[in-house]
Amino acid sequence: MKIFATLFFTLFFYFPLFAQKIEHIHYNGMVHISKPVALRMIDFEEGDDVTMEIVDKAVKTYFNQGYFNDVWVEIEGTTLTFYFKEKAIISKVELKGWKENDEDIRESVIQIKKGTLYDEEVLEDAKKRIVNAISQEGKIDSVVEVQTEYLENGSIRVTFVVNEGEKIIIKRLNYSGVYGLDSDEFDSVIVNKQHQFMGWFWGRNEGKMSLGDLEYDNLRIRDYYMQHGYLDAKVASPFVRVNFNHYTADMSYQIKEGEQYTISKISLSQSKEVIDNARLKELISLKKGEIFNIKSFREDASRIKRLIADKSYAFVQVIPDLKKNKKEHTVEVVFRVTPGEKVKIRDVVISGNMRTLDRIIRRELYLGPGDMYSFTDLQDSRNALGRLGFFDGTTIEEKRINNHEMDLIVKLKEAPTGNIQLGGGYGSYGGILISIGMNDRNVFGSGINVGIKAEKSQTNNSYSFNISNPKLNDSDFSGNFSVYHSSYVYNDYSVLTNGISIGTGYKFSRFISGYIGYGFSENAYKFDENTSLTSTDTFYFENYTKSGVTVSGKWDNTDDFYLPRKGFELSQSFEKSGIGAEANFLKSRTKFSKYSGLEDIFGFDAIFRYKARLNIIVDTGNIPLAEKFYMGGIGSVRGYQSYSLSPTIVDDEGVTHRRGGEKTFSNSLELSMPLIPKAKMRLVTFVDWGFIGDGSISEISRGGYGAGIEWFSPIGAIQVMLAAPLNKQKGDKLSSFAFTMGQRF
Repeated sequence: MKIFATLFFTLFFYFPLFAQKIEHIHYNGMVHISKPVALRMIDFEEGDDVTMEIVDKAVKTYFNQGYFNDVWVEIEGTTLTFYFKEKAIISKVELKGWKENDEDIRESVIQIKKGTLYDEEVLEDAKKRIVNAISQEGKIDSVVEVQTEYLENGSIRVTFVVNEGEKIIIKRLNYSGVYGLDSDEFDSVIVNKQHQFMGWFWGRNEGKMSLGDLEYDNLRIRDYYMQHGYLDAKVASPFVRVNFNHYTADMSYQIKEGEQYTISKISLSQSKEVIDNARLKELISLKKGEIFNIKSFREDASRIKRLIADKSYAFVQVIPDLKKNKKEHTVEVVFRVTPGEKVKIRDVVISGNMRTLDRIIRRELYLGPGDMYSFTDLQDSRNALGRLGFFDGTTIEEKRINNHEMDLIVKLKEAPTGNIQLGGGYGSYGGILISIGMNDRNVFGSGINVGIKAEKSQTNNSYSFNISNPKLNDSDFSGNFSVYHSSYVYNDYSVLTNGISIGTGYKFSRFISGYIGYGFSENAYKFDENTSLTSTDTFYFENYTKSGVTVSGKWDNTDDFYLPRKGFELSQSFEKSGIGAEANFLKSRTKFSKYSGLEDIFGFDAIFRYKARLNIIVDTGNIPLAEKFYMGGIGSVRGYQSYSLSPTIVDDEGVTHRRGGEKTFSNSLELSMPLIPKAKMRLVTFVDWGFIGDGSISEISRGGYGAGIEWFSPIGAIQVMLAAPLNKQKGDKLSSFAFTMGQRF
């Protein structure tokens, strides 16, 4: 109202009712719009004759921009001046009482950023979004108040004070009309479940209502019926009765099951045949005579779409045509395939890479401008970017341009790949650890890995420098060089090593790579000054040099470097020593890891892992003890001290020494689950079992189990494990705590 009252009195006292020539137009108090832009927004300019109606329209035009609390005009002679009262700027936005430190909530729910103009309507909309977001969690009667405070610089601090409402607990959940299925099975698909005794316990239902999922639960139940052949099933929206005195609810579903259908025939229909129907039928798992399952149909359709999409038909559609015979309760399943047109990639746009160079990203993509679309190429590109370990998140969006072209939008979120460390920690075997160094897996965004490191602990003193380039000159060749010194204390002795290595690799295909390298080292045994060496000791513990060549091959089709959720990794290496040095042996190392995401089964981001390691060394002249295998700790069997499990020898004085094994096999089962997603922290449980020996690999057999934390911390990936032994024997050296940093989970 103020604007119109101001305009009326201003025009009445200062502006004539007839047109007047305006020679000059001035602006006072306008910041967000420049004068040239402001002049273009009105219907007159300097030198024109203007009337009250024209000026009135100009004032409304400026006010409607949303930048001002008030706009008015004054005229003196032939000069017209617009006066503006700017809205204050919001410099701080705070949230109290609900998700106070959640930045995602600020962006997705509040949606008010620093620098936004103060507007009460905008604040009211934010309040409604907060209340709605809380209600989606099943809480009602939430109240949000807005507090504003003017700061010394004239800006405003806005604080949303939230008083969360009460959570609704589902005390009773009834189903009517259920005969063919067991209603208890619906709990596996719905979100809103009946409260169970000790609902807070793992595997039990708390009964908390989620309003956001309430409208979809009946559809989930109907889909479950469709998975069991009930094609006529109808599930009405739930009837909900809420007791607002106790914030509890009773819910009920009305269900009409209908009859169960079996498959009478399966056929394919392509609008234009791009792949032989016989080839497509090989992908179909549904069988004639079986109960129809909509989930199996979707999986079959997905396989068909992928095969056709690999032929450049990016917009292929596979639509079900279910021809029901209600009298016989059978259904003919028709896969109607519409391939569309072949699609070419017009452009590839990369965004979010604030550090990593564009060419480092593009060399991992299997699709580029001018290429024909391929679903497999697109998926492999996503996985290749994930395996780099440079990004927290990678997505490739498909932007349709027309029926024949699309753009690929690569969206990245950079992850810390390097750090300068000056710190320490405590290891289960090594005790107190002090570490200083610099490591960057993506130095200057070039994809080159450079590391300088020095570590000192009760068991380990090491210094090293390494540099590697996985794509020499952006080719399929890789190269690495390292120099190192270490002094590692095993349980009975120390090994001092000085060494150098160099090698090159080649990527044969998307998933297969090979490597050949050469290494030389000088190795010396050191005993405690109180240890008296016997003839047995001097025989086994002789200083030696090692010169050898390593050849290896690797398959890796996983989708992420640190936290893969699908794919497997298989590597095999052979090291032959004895080239002009004292150590002479052939060493084989085999590693296998399988990763499976279980979100479809559990409803949350659970990951199953299986890891296995087989090591064999063959004597071709001389095997030093330090080159043999030892078991225990992370990477083999947790619950035992690192390197503590080994065949032993007894010296002339009756002292037992570990002498290492020539064969060892260990494997692990792990289940990783989200613990604190916002902190990128996960809970992992595990069971390990391993074998080690000389003549027989099963001379020593030990296991371990436990749980731990996996954390993507600001300084790198950290694992903290608590373990207990299985099949422990007298004399075993146990360890209940272990941790690692920077390793793949």
